[in-house]
Amino acid sequence: MTYLPHFITLAGVWVVMVISPGPDFAVTAQYATARSRRDGLLVALGITSALSIWIVGSMAGMGVLLTHVSWLVTIIRALGALYLLYLGVRTWLQARRPSVQPATITKMQHGLSAWRVGFLTNISNPKAVAFFSSLFVVLLPANPPLWVQATSVVLMLGIAVCWFCIVACLFSLKPIRHAYSRAKRWIDYLTGGIFIALGIRLAVER
Repeated sequence: MTYLPHFITLAGVWVVMVISPGPDFAVTAQYATARSRRDGLLVALGITSALSIWIVGSMAGMGVLLTHVSWLVTIIRALGALYLLYLGVRTWLQARRPSVQPATITKMQHGLSAWRVGFLTNISNPKAVAFFSSLFVVLLPANPPLWVQATSVVLMLGIAVCWFCIVACLFSLKPIRHAYSRAKRWIDYLTGGIFIALGIRLAVER
């Protein structure tokens, strides 16, 4: 049995999903423009790290576990909503500040902070388990071999890291960063509003 059509379909659907604008896109673009390409890339790696947990967990049946432990989903959703609200409020508060970072922050501290933001932004959405579980049920054959599951994971993570790294590199280009610096206040207000809206949505939807 050839699994190539399954991989092609999975890749096509996943590309459409991963490039759709959302909190991952917003936070990658913001860090690449407001800070540096390096920080944008580290945010992208943090997002991919969280995605690896959701994807591998879905393959291992995490969705079934969370179905029977509904209080855990509620906790993850609440923490995720609070974190998105925190990002939004912090972005609003920093809207009037210059984008230059304090010299007292070391590169390692800066890098860990950027990676952590990407990781927490993605890991805060428990709906990912249901999405990936449904995706695998629909697009992969029943009881696929281990190598097919491993290939699917590598394929999806590869697409995700490539896309978010492209976003980081694109938004760190000098013309885009220059345009951002001129309109920083209003862009930060808009970005912060998006984070707050997404946090509220995550908190109230079921």
